[in-house]
Amino acid sequence: MTAMITAKDNDLIKHAVKLTASVKYRRETGSFIAEGVRLCRDAADSGSVIEFFLYTEQAARKYAADFDKISRVAQKNISVSESVFNKISDTKAPQGFLCIVKTLDKQSVSFKINKRGRYAALENIQDPSNMGTILRTAEALGTDGVILSADCCDVYSPKTVRGSMGAVFRVPMIITESFTEYMAQLTRNGFHTYASTPHKADDLHCVDFSQGGIMLIGNEGNGLKQQTIDACFKKVKIPMKGRAESLNAAAAAAILMYKLMESD
Repeated sequence: MTAMITAKDNDLIKHAVKLTASVKYRRETGSFIAEGVRLCRDAADSGSVIEFFLYTEQAARKYAADFDKISRVAQKNISVSESVFNKISDTKAPQGFLCIVKTLDKQSVSFKINKRGRYAALENIQDPSNMGTILRTAEALGTDGVILSADCCDVYSPKTVRGSMGAVFRVPMIITESFTEYMAQLTRNGFHTYASTPHKADDLHCVDFSQGGIMLIGNEGNGLKQQTIDACFKKVKIPMKGRAESLNAAAAAAILMYKLMESD
């Protein structure tokens, strides 16, 4: 073990704080923060590269089994004081575990799309909490992967990582710069791409998803771009009997993915 860090102006502590606060810095450095016992354990179990494991002595004693597991795979284990940990923590009730993890390269196709598979595709999702919830739901329902447009919010933001409950480490993901064209290409190649829209579209309950497909969910306020909708195999909508005009993006995504997976 190394000596305890007690200075808040330590370079590593400054690095951790910037990773928490800045998407630009996360992208420049290729690293992100996973905070809390469960997320640090998920990072260790997933085989992700943990550059630094920062912990308090109290937490190491309280969560001894988890500490042993994480510290064995981390490249460097660093003890920090309680006051320093509170500075780098992004949670209301810090547990005393924080990992600095290397991001995975998701800018290229990192998993093979299967025509009979079932996928979620997200265009311009902006709320990190929505993103985290959608990833968590995608994993819970057993989707084969998630495709994201490059203008979605950062999947490695602390809110997304926490909201995903570790799914960010386990769900196969693709980030594509040309989302509309990528969907058009998949459609041309015989994939069943389904554009979710509240406008003129087929009732979700009347569509046969037995052949698999890719369910597209759009931006919280504007939905999918018209060009993206036009590029898809079919348009689908969630029938709504109440007076609300729309659903929260994460709630809509849960219904759409559940229906897609129902016939699996």
